Amino acid sequence: MPLPPEKSALDRAFLLNVLKATGCILIVLHHLAFYGPMSDVVMQAWPALIEALYAHGRLAVQVFLVCSGFLMATTLSTTRVWGWTNTMRMAWLRYLRLTIPLLAALSVTVLLTEYLRDDHDVSHLSATPDWHSALAHLLLMQHVLDFEALSAGIWYVAIDFQLYLITLLTLLFASQVAHRFPSLRIETLRWQLWLGLSLASLMVWNLNDELDNYGVFFFGSYGMGLLACTARQSRMGFQGWAVLVVLGVLALWVDPRWRIATAWGCALLLLWAPSGWFSGERLPLRVQHVIQWLSKVSYSVFLIHYAVILAVSAGVSAHWPDDVWANALGMAVSVALSVWIGSALNRLTERQPHDLKHLSAWGMVFMASVGLAMVSS
Repeated sequence: MPLPPEKSALDRAFLLNVLKATGCILIVLHHLAFYGPMSDVVMQAWPALIEALYAHGRLAVQVFLVCSGFLMATTLSTTRVWGWTNTMRMAWLRYLRLTIPLLAALSVTVLLTEYLRDDHDVSHLSATPDWHSALAHLLLMQHVLDFEALSAGIWYVAIDFQLYLITLLTLLFASQVAHRFPSLRIETLRWQLWLGLSLASLMVWNLNDELDNYGVFFFGSYGMGLLACTARQSRMGFQGWAVLVVLGVLALWVDPRWRIATAWGCALLLLWAPSGWFSGERLPLRVQHVIQWLSKVSYSVFLIHYAVILAVSAGVSAHWPDDVWANALGMAVSVALSVWIGSALNRLTERQPHDLKHLSAWGMVFMASVGLAMVSS
């Protein structure tokens, strides 16, 4: 039996892997409950389960936001000097990291949607895209430009990129101010900027639903992840706890929201959790590997699961439209297939170099799928 590889820095973030893996499965289940038609049949037997997944499964998004902020702060923790070159380079790399797998998944979804449109009774199909819609998706601007999304949940990809850019700009601003005023510490400035933006988001922006296509709407949750990581790494102790506790209490006092309560609880967990929870060393090695693997493929699973749901729903509805057990099995198969096909998408895109060559290749595949969809419609 070969020896297991040494743990990397990311592997030591076992608690984050657990949260990401769990959130990934919950989002798949939420969309199964939300879109139907299999869940409509299963609801006859287990209404409480389907209603819970429908109403609360989306809270997993808040866990993703906090974890993303926490990981972003981990990446930036050793940064002392920052300029426009670093900002543009990291923004470009993040865009490639997000967009290449997205284009591959959308290519499948667009063609499958068009195939199912006329001959299968499947609801919630997006309209046939045009070139303007395709370009908006390529630029991660589809919701800002008021185009219908071609797949479920991809608004989060655009929001993640916006939040990443906002955080990079805060670091750039803090670095410039610290350079001009050497008596100021960049770490303190960064903390204050993140705290200020989180307060503004939680108290103002997050209360305005018209802003939900923009990163500022979600920065409160993302910012709590940034603050939790910074407080944990800097050993702020009681001060870090106090800031996060007061931040959450204020936000929920202004307007009690389940999404903010979920993000707040997740951030406090990441700040408070013993180091052993981050290493996962007390769990069997096989369990650690499964959770780490599911965490690593979670983004690809998130991108491809809607296409899987459409395909399975079409098959089950065509042969067993009213059978509760067949539809329940169809939901279970959808989850398993989403993970399996997501792992294949991960190998095909996320494990390949993130560069202009691969972006161009998948961009052409996506545009070709859009063209085929337009012709077939």
